[in-house]
Amino acid sequence: MPTIEANFTPVLLGSDFNVYGMARSFYELTGKPVQAYAGAELAPTRYTKIVDVDITPGFSEDPVFIEKMRDLILKYQTHTEPVILIGCGDGYAELIAKHKTELEAAFVCPYIDYDLLKRLNNKEKFYQVCEEFDLPYPKTKTITQQMVLDGQVDQPFGYPVALKPANSVEWLDVHFEGRKKAFRIQSQAEFDMIIKKIYDNGYTSDLILQDFIPGDDSRMRVLNAYVDQNHQVKMMCLGHPLLEDPAPSAIGNYVAIMPEYNETIYKQIQTFLEAIKFTGYANFDMKYDERDQTYKLFEINLRQGRSSFFVTLNGYNLAQWVVKDYVTGELKDQATVYANKDNDQAALWLGVSKGVFEKYARDNEDKTKALALIKAGRYGTTFQYAKDNNPKRWVLTQWMLHNYRKNFARYFKENKG
Repeated sequence: MPTIEANFTPVLLGSDFNVYGMARSFYELTGKPVQAYAGAELAPTRYTKIVDVDITPGFSEDPVFIEKMRDLILKYQTHTEPVILIGCGDGYAELIAKHKTELEAAFVCPYIDYDLLKRLNNKEKFYQVCEEFDLPYPKTKTITQQMVLDGQVDQPFGYPVALKPANSVEWLDVHFEGRKKAFRIQSQAEFDMIIKKIYDNGYTSDLILQDFIPGDDSRMRVLNAYVDQNHQVKMMCLGHPLLEDPAPSAIGNYVAIMPEYNETIYKQIQTFLEAIKFTGYANFDMKYDERDQTYKLFEINLRQGRSSFFVTLNGYNLAQWVVKDYVTGELKDQATVYANKDNDQAALWLGVSKGVFEKYARDNEDKTKALALIKAGRYGTTFQYAKDNNPKRWVLTQWMLHNYRKNFARYFKENKG
């Protein structure tokens, strides 16, 4: 049943899991399908009645993006109701911020200005911001392409070390055998080989080398927030990942999340977001470091996270915040929601089958709680939706789950920390 009776039109950019999760959240509010625009058709949004994806090859980059959006400005500027534009990937969030002034002729754009985005979505600059606001992050060294060319790369940490691109948007266009979203490197020889491959295959921005924080996936935390147009945090929802995708191209993608409450993390992130005058959705990844008992930030995503449907699953519908902010206006006087404290709707979010979770998640107290939620029927996925079921989509979801089983069997190696 629709839960918000207001006239508005959501427009999503992309066709991935994040798009399907946001479309599902909007569908829960309105009972109406959502329009999306993307550069390619991806599996999560196929054979569905809740989101209609319009494909324009090359749409994920300029100039195709802004040319298509100019056509859409003409289409949507005649709408009398608010048209809310939401990018569901790093590239789309950056493009909206870059062209925000022009896009606002037709769209509500709940995004920060481009200058601030460039400070935050580059990991190197983000860690400088962390220094400024006294936010804990892993010990870090920047590696430039020139250092590699000059043979002057110093690796100051013990192995293993973490290595990741500073520019996540440029990294999307870099491809080579062994490419990963982030690398965990075990030796000097492996380190030398990987940084050479990265720059030999077209990457030009800096690399971030980090001290590896001990521990397995269950030390991770993920936080989603919504900040209103007056730069006030209105919702924060913390999740405790229990398992990550082991496939090289998907490292860092969570596939099991338990809801969690942590007042210290909430207050710390709220203070930061309001201080920098943030607007819109934000997603943080962090890891608990037992060496100094702090949660160290890895990055901020200027959008909802890929697994952010766990927020909606736990009763804090992701779509409602932007609607209450820009359509009904009721968010302005609403107190901040710090999710998951005494939550009687607590549910486990899964991106894999129950069997994969049971087999591969590390045995601990949190896994025991998660299994109890599964037994009680309090769990769900982003892409399996009873209101959007048909034979073709059922086959597709079974195929996706099968591929996860294959990937775990091939790539998973339990990390003993």
